[in-house]
Amino acid sequence: MSLLPTMLERVARARVDLRMGLPVVLTTGEEAILALSVESLSSTRLADLRALGDVALALTARRAATLKARVYDQDLARVSVPTDVGLSWVQALADPADDLQTPMKGPLTSLREGTAELPRLAIALVKSARLLPAAVYIPLSDATNFAQTHDLTLLPKAAADPLLNTNSPLHPVAAARLPMEASEAGKLHIFRPEDGGEEHYAIEIGRPDRSAPVLARLHSACFTGDVLGSLKCDCGPQLRGALGHMGQQGAGILLYLNQEGRGIGLANKMRAYSLQDQGFDTVEANHRLGFEDDERDFRLGASILRNLGFSAVRLMTNNPGKIAMMEKTGITVTERVPLKVGENAFNRHYLATKAAKSGHML
Repeated sequence: MSLLPTMLERVARARVDLRMGLPVVLTTGEEAILALSVESLSSTRLADLRALGDVALALTARRAATLKARVYDQDLARVSVPTDVGLSWVQALADPADDLQTPMKGPLTSLREGTAELPRLAIALVKSARLLPAAVYIPLSDATNFAQTHDLTLLPKAAADPLLNTNSPLHPVAAARLPMEASEAGKLHIFRPEDGGEEHYAIEIGRPDRSAPVLARLHSACFTGDVLGSLKCDCGPQLRGALGHMGQQGAGILLYLNQEGRGIGLANKMRAYSLQDQGFDTVEANHRLGFEDDERDFRLGASILRNLGFSAVRLMTNNPGKIAMMEKTGITVTERVPLKVGENAFNRHYLATKAAKSGHML
């Protein structure tokens, strides 16, 4: 029946559940767990979880390295949660805000028996929900009945994994003429993903020739830089500089992708900024939170370009990763157009770190 939710819709529902503090049921053919996001966990639900079984905490290997927790599962650690600790202990393992004040979190006992498939899925889900990459869980014996009885979202790993590891198809929603400071001949296109995620935008300057390489930029949303004029990054000047250059050239495409904070979301980006205030650089801050250097998916940009009829670009970027992803997804990059703007006393170390650790071109 078409009124029943598809697996894609169940994954979207699971993201919302986790953000609201609800548990989700995750299964394989042989195992099942009940998982909750640590960030949205309450004391009451932690107590209820304990009443059902032994609680464990899933953390990424990046966060585990900071905590000096043993990693037996390559990309994540499964840590036993003692019965005598409260919510603050669990949250302190997930959130590095007080790491410098209370560096000793242990002793921590990492689990090594059994598989990490379902805890790994739980981390992927909370990451996709833009939450801290940490989840608590217990094993379940009768997952289907438990989910039905408690009205919880149930996700089989085999069906959910492919949806989390591939970018959701984007569909055009609306487009209209939009005169801008950079160019009076502007047009804004809105694209919406099937998985219920954030919409992405294409700003078309002039009437670019679809048969020739178009001057293009992949720009990740930056509320602090683009809107507030933050001096901690160069995003705002890059946005305005790219649009201005396209206006001068008479044609171009700027793809505005809602992947704030290198794909970790604005809340986690502010957590990273707070860690930078403690002396960590941008990469170290991401790692202490449990994220990789860069969690963005530039395949979104390639999908929008193809939808608009472009197959080749002159890419305005200092990031070799964007060039590699364009080529990998079938968009030919005929030229890299440097975009060197916005350096100041507040972001000089940030830009140097991007060059030294993330390979950005100067």
